[in-house]
Amino acid sequence: MPEPERTLAASGHHARLEEDRGRPGSWTLYVDGTPQSHVDLERPEWLGFEYVRRIGHAIDLVAEPGEPITAVHLGGGALTLPRYVAATRPGSRQQVVELESDLVELVREHLPLPRGAQIRVRHGDAREVAGRFPRGLHGRADIVVVDIFSGARTPAHVTSAEFYELLTPLLAPRGILVVNIADGAGLAFARGQVATLSRVLPEVAIAADPGMLKGRRFGNVVAYASPDELPFAQLPRRLASDPAPAKVVAGAELHRFVAGAPFVTDATAVPSPPPARSVFLTKPNA
Repeated sequence: MPEPERTLAASGHHARLEEDRGRPGSWTLYVDGTPQSHVDLERPEWLGFEYVRRIGHAIDLVAEPGEPITAVHLGGGALTLPRYVAATRPGSRQQVVELESDLVELVREHLPLPRGAQIRVRHGDAREVAGRFPRGLHGRADIVVVDIFSGARTPAHVTSAEFYELLTPLLAPRGILVVNIADGAGLAFARGQVATLSRVLPEVAIAADPGMLKGRRFGNVVAYASPDELPFAQLPRRLASDPAPAKVVAGAELHRFVAGAPFVTDATAVPSPPPARSVFLTKPNA
């Protein structure tokens, strides 16, 4: 049977869903050859990609276990995290923003959402839609996830202080803004993003594996930002026990990580750096 695939009208990128031959019901979404999402239809609470697990920990810790939350996802992919929230926090209300309507159709056709999940998909550019969210959502979001890619890169216009300032009114008093940051050697892009988030919100921490933090390879830094203290007493233990262990960087160590990096504005914003193709030769964690 041919793999489900589609050329996306908005960007011209090519999207393809590939099923894991050894695990029926387990799928990876590729966009122009870049793995962007992994979904296990039988176990939506299982997260295969390292950085997605680090976002999942924030979802787990933002409220009491099993308690419904309000979540906003900027960047839909295969809707991995909305499925996770629906499975682990039944009754949650979720909003997803995705530019590629064709991608949403492809995913829904072949990887249907669970029945009863309260997931609303809004179509359009994340920054434009964020500026039009209903006032009733302001101050209600427990989690806002920014995981936006065009192919393998994050567009510049969703990396600036002005963009993040559009999102902060959505956050509940103890809500968490979570940003997936892709970067390579030197981590100049990641440092700029952390400096920018620190300019917008008072409480910021990051998580990444030690090799990535030393700037040795391309990978993902997950940043967490909040108007209040982050509820992360359990996070170091969770990250250390993951299949790909990571560490939390906060406080004075985070200040050293930023090391005077300038915060990013609309005038200075650039896309995230492109990765080498060899970065994507690995499979999701089993």
